[in-house]
Amino acid sequence: MANGTIAFDTLQTSGQITGTAKSVDTDYIVNGSAKAWSFLTGASFTASSNSLNISSVTDNGTGRPEPSFSNAFSSDDIAGNANTYARVIGDRNTDGGITTTSYAWYILNLAGSDSDIDSTSEGMSSVFHGDLA
Repeated sequence: MANGTIAFDTLQTSGQITGTAKSVDTDYIVNGSAKAWSFLTGASFTASSNSLNISSVTDNGTGRPEPSFSNAFSSDDIAGNANTYARVIGDRNTDGGITTTSYAWYILNLAGSDSDIDSTSEGMSSVFHGDLA
C-alpha cells in the first residue's frame, strides 16, 4: 500500500452545531503544540512512566531530574513548565542545565530544601515547547 502526504494550510469546522464555521492556521497548531512532555514518578527519576520525545531521565542528585530529548530542539531557548504536589520546581537555566538535548530541573520542598518526589503518592509532570531541529 502506498502512503501519501496531505498538505493544507487551514483547518475549518463545518459550523453545523453553532452555525458559524471556525478556522485555524495549521502553523498555529504546529508551533503551539508541545514538542515533548513527561510524567515522572519515584524518587530516582530513572524512567518516565509516560512521555513524548523523552529518551531517558538522569538523576543528578536529590531533587535534580534531567530529561533527555529523543529529538533535539533547534536551540536551547526551550519553554519548560513543570508541576508536582507540595513542591517548588525551577529550571537550571542559570548554570547551563538547559541544552538542545536535555532540560535540568531542580525541585524544592516548601521549606526550601532539595526534595525528591515521594515514590508512592506523587508524580512530576513537565511539558516543553520550542522548535525541533
